[in-house]
Amino acid sequence: MVLSLVLAFLAMRAGLALRRTRLRRSGRTPDLRARHLRLAKPAVAMVTVGFAGGLVSWAWLRGGETLGSFHGLVGGVVMACFVGAAVLGHRIETGRSRALEAHALLGGLAVLLAALAAVAGFALLP
Repeated sequence: MVLSLVLAFLAMRAGLALRRTRLRRSGRTPDLRARHLRLAKPAVAMVTVGFAGGLVSWAWLRGGETLGSFHGLVGGVVMACFVGAAVLGHRIETGRSRALEAHALLGGLAVLLAALAAVAGFALLP
């Protein structure tokens, strides 16, 4: 999960650089967009696999109620934010949406809440 969060943070940085160039109207560079996509797609895939693994681990290995802890609840919200950002990002990439601000908000919220979920997960360690 640490690698997926690092990738998500780097994707967020690349996305913020894209946003700055758009707001300055200095013309986006294709390499910034390519970097954002190259980092964000595997990050979302890795977060999804990690979330699913956490659910399985909690229910099967520990016998707990999935999403029954603060870590699990925040993780569920994080997953929803990542999926929302990914869906909007795909629609933006294919030209079917211009919801750039909503995409940025969901992506940034996902990364910030993922950091909170990581800290909350320390309490669950054996």
